[in-house]
Amino acid sequence: MVPDVSTGSDTRGLIVYLFGPGRRDEHTDPHVVAAWDMAGAPDPGRNPAATYTQLAKRLDHHVDLRTRELGGKKPPQHVWHCPVRTAPGDRYLTDTEWAEVARRIVHATGIAPEGDDKACRWIAIRHADDHIHIMATTVRADGRRPRTHHDGQRAQAECRKIEAEFGLRRLKSGDLTAPRVPTGAERAKAERQGQTATARQWLREQAYAVAAAVRNEADYFTVLQSLGIKVKTRLGPETGDVIGYSLAAPGDTNAADEPVWYGGSKLAPDLSINRLRERLLDQEVADRPRYVADPADPWRHTTTAIDTARTVLDSGDDATAQGHLAAFGDALHNIASATTGPHRAELRAAAMAFNRARRSATRADHQAATALRKAAKELSYASNEPGGLAIALLFATMHLARAAAKWHEQRGHEQQAAAAEEAFRHLQAGYQQAATPVLADLTHRAPRATTASRYEQDVRAALPDHADRILADPTWTALTTTLAHAETAGHNPQRLLAEVGTQRELDSAEHPAEVLNWRITAQPNRRAQAARRQSTISGTSARSATPHPPVTPVATRPEERSRHR
Repeated sequence: MVPDVSTGSDTRGLIVYLFGPGRRDEHTDPHVVAAWDMAGAPDPGRNPAATYTQLAKRLDHHVDLRTRELGGKKPPQHVWHCPVRTAPGDRYLTDTEWAEVARRIVHATGIAPEGDDKACRWIAIRHADDHIHIMATTVRADGRRPRTHHDGQRAQAECRKIEAEFGLRRLKSGDLTAPRVPTGAERAKAERQGQTATARQWLREQAYAVAAAVRNEADYFTVLQSLGIKVKTRLGPETGDVIGYSLAAPGDTNAADEPVWYGGSKLAPDLSINRLRERLLDQEVADRPRYVADPADPWRHTTTAIDTARTVLDSGDDATAQGHLAAFGDALHNIASATTGPHRAELRAAAMAFNRARRSATRADHQAATALRKAAKELSYASNEPGGLAIALLFATMHLARAAAKWHEQRGHEQQAAAAEEAFRHLQAGYQQAATPVLADLTHRAPRATTASRYEQDVRAALPDHADRILADPTWTALTTTLAHAETAGHNPQRLLAEVGTQRELDSAEHPAEVLNWRITAQPNRRAQAARRQSTISGTSARSATPHPPVTPVATRPEERSRHR
């Protein structure tokens, strides 16, 4: 059961909507199911003699009194509105049951405490099987305003109790870190325009993806504008620094043909300017040149950092773990952007799902996750997708998402745990799409029997406690091909197996050979590393032998950096 509290200032306008046909003629039988005084509440839905104006006047009676006391000034946002909806699949509730729900909600939120004869006036209207609308005018009979502090949170808590007592689906409890849900008007507008997502949702996902890829605040706004998104910054009156910002989607305008703006914090709590600055690199670090010795390095570095993050979730403190989860959320967006295969859609869905799991009431230590964030940002500049190494990275993300779900569940973060589990399912589906043909190809190219027998002996020597399970794994043959590649790259198979086998326990792995396969795939090519080191030494010697005049650094203009990027 989901309540959604909001406030406004047009009593009659809301009543006209609630008793009207709806935006899509979905209001088939609007009628009052409960009120502050059923005998005194005209019902325009069931009583032909009643009118919208009569009901509005009855509700606004206390507001009118208060207006006269204040010399003609109406209290701000005096109309309280709270739709309450059952979850999909829940049983049908009768009007009597909905009336009880409404009375409990207005009591819990402070609108009309039970037994208070001076409480606010309110009504509950039903015009669909699965929800009601509660509206009230927030001025009491004694002229005071009701105590509605944290009314949305209190409504949520009461709904959890109602679900248990009414035998309804138990929804996840929140912790006030969820983003704002689109309003009914926003959803209706998206439907009219043929869009699957509202402007608020689309802007949120774009902002997350851009923040994950860019290296500083200036680039964040530049890239958003390059996507056609309008950006409006708010400057401090004394310093002139940016203290806030708002975004507007392309073509999203109001009735006056003006852009519809959404503040960063209104898109999601961690998209406010202050939260962004906590995890974006400072300008000095962002301007440093990036030297990538091997195009596969970003993928390998990100895989290593994700493995480290999984260890942090197991043994680190909560602030450090939360910092790694936020960085992992950025990494998922960059991995999806850098992926070109058919599984890209699943990776994007995983990144979007994990946006809810990346934040909780625990304050994140973003500095602790600098290595993961830097490695993931390098993926934004990766020029190719290195086959098996990309799948090894995907394999690591799948296990970190599952670990994140467990971490949140242990701390009672129900919504975050569900979001991480959803991300895991998408990652699992994407991994299976990408890995199945690669594992089949490795199996097809297996080395001859004598080589495979030698690797079997290496497994028994390096990992005696797990050898039988590894050799019985269906992916064992594929692992022999990977071991042959590693041996060609300069690794000793037995030492390599011992090394990767102790990175994390194998007892819980359903397919230990598959785990070892991707761990080994992520290992660097030792021969290539040695060749690059030798080349670097030779190049340094040659340069040192030839004197050069000092070179004056030339600052790169921001627009040139952006264009180069």
